[in-house]
Amino acid sequence: MIKSMTGFGRATKQYHHSTLHIEMKSVNHRFSDQIIRMPKQFLYLEEQIKKIISNYIHRGRVEVFVSLEDEEKKGHEMIVDWPLLDQYYLLLHQLKDKYSIEEPISLRDLLNQEECFQIVERELDMEELSEVLLTTVEEAVVQLNNMRTIEGLELSKDLENNLKQTETWVEQLQSLAPEVITQYREKLKARLESYLPEPIEEARLITEVAIFADKADINEELVRLHSHIRQFYQIMEEESPIGRKLDFLLQEMNREINTIGSKANSSAIGAIVVEVKSCLEKMKEQIQNIE
Repeated sequence: MIKSMTGFGRATKQYHHSTLHIEMKSVNHRFSDQIIRMPKQFLYLEEQIKKIISNYIHRGRVEVFVSLEDEEKKGHEMIVDWPLLDQYYLLLHQLKDKYSIEEPISLRDLLNQEECFQIVERELDMEELSEVLLTTVEEAVVQLNNMRTIEGLELSKDLENNLKQTETWVEQLQSLAPEVITQYREKLKARLESYLPEPIEEARLITEVAIFADKADINEELVRLHSHIRQFYQIMEEESPIGRKLDFLLQEMNREINTIGSKANSSAIGAIVVEVKSCLEKMKEQIQNIE
């Protein structure tokens, strides 16, 4: 199964008064590479984050961005010393009764007792927040992986189309290969007859044609090309990362078609070789983005 190495994933979670944002993007890379950018208080989670990503992404460069929004703005809370405030309240009533004060006790009177109120920085529950962060990371990487899978399906269709076209060209090469020897025999015979006054010895002609046929024989290359094409189809169905395998196989196919181009002394075969190389070049570009 083909997966692309490019994709994007995003997940968001509310944590009390803060919002946790996770964004991931991936691009093609020869190996598995993960770069994580996040606030310092989360650095101890880096290896756990990488492990989660590795469960889904096996090849490619993945960049992860972690942010905790509004933590500083809403990171404080009010602490009320209720027992002390109760004492103030009772004391105000006692003062009112003792001195016959008619004015009622107001909320302002209580709020003016500053020692009863304290603003402190709210401490984050890092254990709880860590669990939320790791869960959010997994949601983001699942989304990223889904996008890579969808794009991989498109790559698979395009690859298969080019592979089928390549297979068609190879079959045409197979049918043209015997004609090359026949054409060479006829051309050689006509050329010799134009230069020599006497009839050509058939044995000599057969020898010359046999030497040419041995040099121009492309049957082995065609057999290997057919084998590579079959392997290509099989590898495309594998579940594990297949990008490197396909890249290696494509190199082998290029090697075979180049050999055919150098061996076959035929304009028709030469034209098909150009078409095959064009298909293989398109496939090479696609394979560079396959996991």
